[in-house]
Amino acid sequence: MLAPYACLPDGSRGRLWPERLSSFRSPYQRDRDRIIHSSAFRRLKHKTQVFVEHEGDYYRTRLTHTIEVAQVARTIAGVLGLNTDLSEAVALAHDLGHTPFGHTGEDAMERLMAPYGGFDHNAQALRIVTRLERHYADFDGLNLSWETLEGIAKHNGPVTGPNADKKHEGPLPYALAEVNQQWDLELDTHASAEAQVAAIADDVAYSHHDLHDGLRSGLFTEADLMELPVTGPAFEEVDRTYPGLEKMRRRHEALRRVFGRMVEDVIAVAQNRLASAQPKSVDDIRHMGTTIIRFSKPLYQDLKAVRGFLFHRMYRAPSVMAVRADVTRMVDGLFPLFLRDPSLLPAEWQADVAAAKGEAALARIVADYVAGMTDRFAIQEHARLIGGGTEQMGGGQIP
Repeated sequence: MLAPYACLPDGSRGRLWPERLSSFRSPYQRDRDRIIHSSAFRRLKHKTQVFVEHEGDYYRTRLTHTIEVAQVARTIAGVLGLNTDLSEAVALAHDLGHTPFGHTGEDAMERLMAPYGGFDHNAQALRIVTRLERHYADFDGLNLSWETLEGIAKHNGPVTGPNADKKHEGPLPYALAEVNQQWDLELDTHASAEAQVAAIADDVAYSHHDLHDGLRSGLFTEADLMELPVTGPAFEEVDRTYPGLEKMRRRHEALRRVFGRMVEDVIAVAQNRLASAQPKSVDDIRHMGTTIIRFSKPLYQDLKAVRGFLFHRMYRAPSVMAVRADVTRMVDGLFPLFLRDPSLLPAEWQADVAAAKGEAALARIVADYVAGMTDRFAIQEHARLIGGGTEQMGGGQIP
């Protein structure tokens, strides 16, 4: 039984290209399955989360992160009476547009694409699922439902209007503008509660697993985390309950408590806000003027302190910054090389190159190609075409 403010399958606004309904899958289950079977989803296996793909087998990749986000999203959506299939579909698609080398690669691509309409990984995910996946006979893309596209577009909230995040100021990234012109995604409203769940699940997942990966990398220790809110009390609870517990078990027990605290907080806040607002439909959720799915203010402030710690001790650690510089050099080398000589692009890309009208159109094709690369392929192509590879990145794991 779904809540009245959930996205009901029968109430879907449909697909851009009408299709016969499945006899055994809801529209959102169909979206989920198409995303999982897409080429872009498979490539997430070899794309960076924080640590570059070649640095170790135990660190999260963009794919394992996405699976964790989907698991959290289904859990929260189920408790709140929302459509778990839609939350899962949005969660599985949310990072399809990421470049190789994580946010470092995206930063480089944003800078390189600034003269040509900008680059944003959420917008690029939309471009992938509406245009770049080319497997179906009747349409380009995956022909996902309106609700799933909305969730991808509004992963960080409204994109236009008074409730938009300040970072969205200025013109829309061309990929988002292109999709929105074709099919209005109502970018000035909030997303459905299911999409909001997928977004908060992203925060829960990376806040949890970045602590795991940072400890494994040796960039900080359990003693450091004992000094922080949320993580400190979790370790103290484990020490009281299991005195003398072996190191790796102690770490896991503490961080699973951090994970549980975040999920329980989101559920409690959402239940209280939904009970107060009494939304009668998904459109009531979209027009509330604020998110319904969020952390409580105390936990949000505590997590800000944890993320500030991670920023300085992990994301901007000297060893990580050295690799960031190396992979930025690779993206900075590959993009202008393909832009100057698009004949270097694979044969299947040449029809698009021939049809491109002007430098901006060509730059967008090059951005599609480079952004779609996995870490390992980008490293290999840079070595083949320009020179230099992992041996110039310190070799092996980040200490």
